[in-house]
Amino acid sequence: MQGLTDPSKIQAFLDGVPYSAENVDRCPLKVLQDRKAHCMDGALFAASALRRLGYPPLVVDLIPEPGTDDDHILAIFKRHGYFGAVAKSNYVGLRFREAVYRSLRELVMSYFEQYFNLYGQKTLRYYTRPINLARFDHLEWTWKNEGLGRIEDYFSEVKQFTVLSAEMAAELSNADQLSLMAGLSGSNPAGLYQPIKA
Repeated sequence: MQGLTDPSKIQAFLDGVPYSAENVDRCPLKVLQDRKAHCMDGALFAASALRRLGYPPLVVDLIPEPGTDDDHILAIFKRHGYFGAVAKSNYVGLRFREAVYRSLRELVMSYFEQYFNLYGQKTLRYYTRPINLARFDHLEWTWKNEGLGRIEDYFSEVKQFTVLSAEMAAELSNADQLSLMAGLSGSNPAGLYQPIKA
């Protein structure tokens, strides 16, 4: 990790490893060894790498309408009082964010238009408060896989915030075809969530 001296370099590393379609969670050490990661693996890796740079290891879970999409986990950081994020995703638009967002909600909403499924449905509905992974240091999560299930379970226990009302959700348009094609550029088809078509 010694070359990962900036959040953008952490993102570049994650962008350079294949997206894993396996139903296996990898600790940061395992990500380095296997050179592959999915969303949760990438967030834990990024949080660990950010911690080495002096940031707290914070993650936020973005949550879709049930049955429509995968959750998406961000490793977040603050620079000069503004929020940014590092993330691993099978969709192009759900990755890095510069630290230019004044609030966590503003950061989360920057993902809204790109958070769509294979049918182009915009699926983001909730997000969690930031979770400090230091609370799980006793599980040795940076180099052991065994405790990762406990971390994943904890995401459902923390406070969630609503992104939009039911009325707003009912009136959403789908992503256009060009946005859908761009979002899926370079994706691993085996790792794409198969939604229940409405």
